[in-house]
Amino acid sequence: MFFRKKPSSSIDFIVAGLGNPGAKYFGSRHNIGFAVLDLLAARHRVRVDRSRFKALTGELRLSNSKILLMKPQTFMNLSGQAIKAAMDFYHLPPERVIVIYDDVSLPVGKLRIRAKGSAGGHNGIKSIISLCGDVFPRVKVGVGENQYPDLADWVLGRFPPEQRETIGEASERAASAVECIIESGAEAAANRFN
Repeated sequence: MFFRKKPSSSIDFIVAGLGNPGAKYFGSRHNIGFAVLDLLAARHRVRVDRSRFKALTGELRLSNSKILLMKPQTFMNLSGQAIKAAMDFYHLPPERVIVIYDDVSLPVGKLRIRAKGSAGGHNGIKSIISLCGDVFPRVKVGVGENQYPDLADWVLGRFPPEQRETIGEASERAASAVECIIESGAEAAANRFN
């Protein structure tokens, strides 16, 4: 596949953590993508605080790649708008966009890395697929099966104290999985972290 040559100051990968903006949603199951992105940024001593592409962004270098970190501020259901704007600006194909998000079909703390796939009922991923296609690497973090009549109540709820250590460890592994995808590809990351 031929890609137009980019200037050396351009971006090689986008890493987007999904969540909802605002203190009201901080620490919720649905915001695990934001939490993992924050861990990744802290690991590399960068800030994700520049407002661009309807998102808070920051940049880091990893294995000779320049990476744009993104926390879309569009609310979950419109996450694709922010990601598509950044993809278009940097002329990146979906294969160069890594998305981190919550998955209610996985046990708490379980990771699943995929190179492509369906939305699986996740509205943020539906938004991204509708605008960008379904071939983008993803890091899913298990938040446990819905225990409430309304799924929104579950994903917008917070982890109970007894799950916080598990989800903290999973978040660290998810950040490492993102690094592995950038360095070695989604298949290698899946073999190591799934």
